[in-house]
Amino acid sequence: MPLQEFKGLTGAEVSRLQAEVGFNELPASGPRGIWRIAREVMQEPMFILLMGCSSLYLVLGDYREGLIMICSVLVIILITFLQHRKTERSLEALRQLASPRALVVRNGVELRIAGREVVPGDILLLHEGDRVPADARILECSFLCVDESLLTGESVAVQKDKSDPALDSVFSGTLVVKGSGVAEVLATGVRTRFGQIGSSLGAIEKGATRLQAEMRVLIRHLFLAGIGASIIIVAAFYFTRGQFLQSLLNGLSAAIALLPEEFPVVLTIFLALGAWRLSRQRVLTRTPAAIETLGSATVLCSDKTGTITQNKMEVAVLYDGGEVYHREVFPDSRQSIFNLLDGLYHASQPHAVDPMEMAISRTCKGLFPQSPECELVREYSLGHGLLAMTRVVRRSPDAPLAAWCKGAPEAVFALCKLDEGEVSQHLAVVHRFAAQGYRVLAAARCISVPDVLPGEQQGFRFSFAGLVGFEDPIRPEVPKAVKECQAAGIRVIMITGDYPATARSIAEQIGLGDGGPVITGAELQGMADEELRERIRQVHVFARIVPEQKLQIIRALKANGEIVAMTGDGVNDAPALKAADIGVAMGLKGTDVAREASSLVLLDDHFASIVMAIRQGRRIFDNLGKAMSYIMAIHIPIFGLVLIPVFNPMLPILLMPLHIVFMELIIDPVCSIAFESEQEERGIMSRPPRPPAERFFGWSSMWRSILKGGLLLVMVTGVYALSIREGHPEEEVRAIAFSALIIGNVFLILTSLSGTRSFLTVLREKNWSLMIIVTMAIAALLLTITIPPLQQIFHFRFPGYSHFILSIGGALVMLFVLEGCKRVRRNEHG
Repeated sequence: MPLQEFKGLTGAEVSRLQAEVGFNELPASGPRGIWRIAREVMQEPMFILLMGCSSLYLVLGDYREGLIMICSVLVIILITFLQHRKTERSLEALRQLASPRALVVRNGVELRIAGREVVPGDILLLHEGDRVPADARILECSFLCVDESLLTGESVAVQKDKSDPALDSVFSGTLVVKGSGVAEVLATGVRTRFGQIGSSLGAIEKGATRLQAEMRVLIRHLFLAGIGASIIIVAAFYFTRGQFLQSLLNGLSAAIALLPEEFPVVLTIFLALGAWRLSRQRVLTRTPAAIETLGSATVLCSDKTGTITQNKMEVAVLYDGGEVYHREVFPDSRQSIFNLLDGLYHASQPHAVDPMEMAISRTCKGLFPQSPECELVREYSLGHGLLAMTRVVRRSPDAPLAAWCKGAPEAVFALCKLDEGEVSQHLAVVHRFAAQGYRVLAAARCISVPDVLPGEQQGFRFSFAGLVGFEDPIRPEVPKAVKECQAAGIRVIMITGDYPATARSIAEQIGLGDGGPVITGAELQGMADEELRERIRQVHVFARIVPEQKLQIIRALKANGEIVAMTGDGVNDAPALKAADIGVAMGLKGTDVAREASSLVLLDDHFASIVMAIRQGRRIFDNLGKAMSYIMAIHIPIFGLVLIPVFNPMLPILLMPLHIVFMELIIDPVCSIAFESEQEERGIMSRPPRPPAERFFGWSSMWRSILKGGLLLVMVTGVYALSIREGHPEEEVRAIAFSALIIGNVFLILTSLSGTRSFLTVLREKNWSLMIIVTMAIAALLLTITIPPLQQIFHFRFPGYSHFILSIGGALVMLFVLEGCKRVRRNEHG
């Protein structure tokens, strides 16, 4: 039955069925509710410490302080809940995009939709590499083989037959490994055989990434340090001031001050929102580890067709063995090119999805609209050792059989058994076409087909029919993207199945120098691993490559210490995508198997999208590093101000648990919102990739954080000492010192948001989330200092506005020192 006779469902029918049976998906673990998030927060060390402080206040009879602390804990839970809900929404949007794709016929039109939108009654079009989205009955098939090991455990693919009741069905989750077919959906979601087995996939938890593991180790060490410090402080307070419960309260304050509990929350939010931001740029992140690795990529291996080029193949030139015909003369040369075009058409799939076969079909039907269809008798598929395919056809019931072949010129020349002179003549035309950037195929015909068809294509007596050259224009944005990669220290390698001269021509057009040396698939096949490792250092183009050889290329690059991003779209690309550090699958032309093996999925198949993803990955990692550095820096003055009064009972206590909670309410949103939304650094794509072995938060970052936090501590301590010398009472000293800490913290945030831009530039760029948070923090500070009820809660007394001049001045000095250090470091790195 011709495909045109399958009209499929109408839009109204689809809407009705989706309302009746729901979406084609299994029940997934739902988003975490407030009680689950609250339970997770209660297991955090910070929550335990805060509740311990609240309990001590209640034991000491200070019910107001205790209740305020409990309310503060609820506020922290609320902030955490809101952050997690934002993360959940981002992840849900990614899950929608990650849904397997399905090709269906609706209203007589082929549509590619998300697998979850398939409904019973839909007409599915199945091709090699597709993941079957639902249980369906086969209506038409051609050599359709399906891997059902997911359901049966049997590794051997099943040959489908629409006339056999035992073999006329395909099932959700299985994989088409060969051929094509048309099927009608019978069941979706939990009603499928896969759905009946269980719906536990949504609850699978993935292991921690390297970065998450590093953060856990750091937090554990700091937590142990906090416990040790709090024990020392409790003992010191008790021996110098007495009052064990008050000493215990100060010890807990020290532990709270030292523990940067924001790390895991910030890490989770950055990775989730980073993946969501990438999805808005048409790049789907399937694993958080991909974001971690993006900034380290040193080599980008890319397909040519559809990624570097537009994948809009057109027949540009024909050669019949003697004459060359360009596209402009096709209409006037119908008689001369009929046999060649007719043969190319019948050597192709009737309902082609391959761009070159579609181009042949368009050209042939445009020139010869009345050309009759032929009956397919047998098809010989493209083989691993022979880059050619043959179709045996019959024009009418009484007509003799004819065999048409098309494929790589060298393969067709061998099938035709041409002598050296003929090969040289035709090969010169091939080189000329390839040098002009055309992709070249050869065609052959066999008029005298034997009565018993041979088992292989070599059994036919082919005669050479001609050559066809296809034109696939380069995407206009690719040369700029290649230049951007080269500036960022990323090598670009083009891998194609094209003829070497064609590949070299395309390489020159996109900016890969003069193309340089080219390694072909035939050379690669007989090349030792050591030789490939050495030669691949200077090679930017691989031609005549079959998908299986991509894995060999990946292994050679990784053996040289490269961090490899690799694109692919077919079933056979899956091993290479999985082996690459960053596997990049094509979302439009790619198979579900390729997508499942990859780290990233390009939803638009553009080469420039890969480069943009690397750029965004660097931005995400930069901002995450700055947020972590800021967290470490701000905890140093908090801990120092708790520690200073420990060894001198004459000094007033500066920071109580409530003051630290106030700081946490500023730190959390600043890290997870302001830093995450900050713009990229200048020259982000003009620096070499981040070394993969480099620790995310190494000693250099640690020392910079200590320097920043130490300067802020010195400034606040100086203000604190001057306030005492001026004879202010304890509550005013606390208010002045705390104000200096908050103002200094604001300036610390401004200088920490960028490592390459000044704080004035950061302000001019108007990070609105930062503006809102800082405004709210300053407003809250003024309220706590000036309103009597809040003064009592925070143990403040208003000292007069003139006393804040010193705090602002000290914060400005700190800011200019840090800005100077930033400029020196920027000059050292060029």
